[in-house]
Amino acid sequence: MDLVLVAVIALGAIGLVSSTVLYVCSKKFAVKEDARIGDVAELLPQANCGGCGFAGCAGLADALVKGADAGSIEGLFCPVGGQEVMGKVADLLGMAVANTEPMVAVVRCNGTCANRPRIAEYSGLRTCAAMHACGAGETACGYGCLGCGDCVSACQFGAISVNPETGIAEVDEDKCTSCGACVKACPRGIIELRKKGPKGRRIYVSCVNRDKGPVAMKACKAACIGCGKCQKECQFDAITVANNVAYIDPAKCRLCRKCEKACPTHAIVSVNFPAPKPAAQPAASVGAANVEPVN
Repeated sequence: MDLVLVAVIALGAIGLVSSTVLYVCSKKFAVKEDARIGDVAELLPQANCGGCGFAGCAGLADALVKGADAGSIEGLFCPVGGQEVMGKVADLLGMAVANTEPMVAVVRCNGTCANRPRIAEYSGLRTCAAMHACGAGETACGYGCLGCGDCVSACQFGAISVNPETGIAEVDEDKCTSCGACVKACPRGIIELRKKGPKGRRIYVSCVNRDKGPVAMKACKAACIGCGKCQKECQFDAITVANNVAYIDPAKCRLCRKCEKACPTHAIVSVNFPAPKPAAQPAASVGAANVEPVN
């Protein structure tokens, strides 16, 4: 028999046996995917930002379906899609979804160039992670914003930028989806997700410096010195002072702004509040100017 023909028959037999084995294995070990997972994934924004706590939208979709089968999808939320998308997902799965208050990223640093002057020049890889690994950076504060923009690179929605005049990252709350990518990217942990608040109004301590008061003030004029005046002023137990820095609990804060007025370094910041009304002018005295002198 011709050797070429033998080789063709042998290869054909091997291919047939291999394909048969693969077919049997694919049927026997097949993992059936719930069709609802694909339907849920289509409703999600496909940002794959990880803000939900999963690697991507497919992971959240799978968790939502499994949660629905278990009887609850509480704790599962897509920050990018928000309440609107989660409502559609809940309707698809026949579940109720809790109303979740919108969140927004907040940069807790007020160490502008004026408040925190540069005392050194960094020469190296221009990233926050690299600069932080080298020490305090270009200022005396080892806790403040480094301004290299790692958070900017991490944000997929163009919601954060570094102000060239202040050197500090700023968040555009209209674009922020509270995905948390900037929070993870900041090596100093100064970016926090906080409740957006009624009418977008928020109060927070714009400092994370844990040095003692005199040292913190030497590094930055707007640093929290941990004096506790804000804590004493608050009637709602919303403020705690730990490790020489104050923190305002957004769940307890009633937005009275008394703490802001009590802060001696103006480290407490209020956002989206109306401008204070001008003080009323005292009424002019009547009579003296209109009395004619008597001759």
